[in-house]
Amino acid sequence: MLGLALAVLALPGVAAAAPRNPEATPSGFPVPRYLSLKFDKVNARAGPGDDHRVLWVYRARGLPVQIVAETREWRRICDPEGGVAWVHRRVIDGRQTVMTQGAEPVALRRRPKAEAQITAYVNPRSIAALDKCEKGWCRLSLEGVRGWTPETALWGVAAPVQCR
Repeated sequence: MLGLALAVLALPGVAAAAPRNPEATPSGFPVPRYLSLKFDKVNARAGPGDDHRVLWVYRARGLPVQIVAETREWRRICDPEGGVAWVHRRVIDGRQTVMTQGAEPVALRRRPKAEAQITAYVNPRSIAALDKCEKGWCRLSLEGVRGWTPETALWGVAAPVQCR
């Protein structure tokens, strides 16, 4: 379904896991939450089990996904295109990534301020590691470049459930 490439136009890590709450879900982590796909090829299924049909195959390692439901072994995920499917928990990576939104490159800035120096541009629909977010800005790492961009330019950080 998704075939994405990482891209940074350069000019001259990993988010901490959510705290465990054993009573919240089978995994002990809150739902919804964001993680990423661990492999280059991940089967998206119609239901939680190998006996359910494959809806599509993700081909984007590191793709940010939102966990919207779970069983002991399976996670129902929402992807940046609004697709909802079930994947096995072993294909989910604990690292949080984000995807840039919009049709234009996103500026990475030296500090979390609109007037801060731009250090690089990230192409639309690029995947980056999320270091942290604070006060509406998120620090990303991508291909050796690190910088801040507004939270609104990213998919993978909004608190509400992104798909139904």
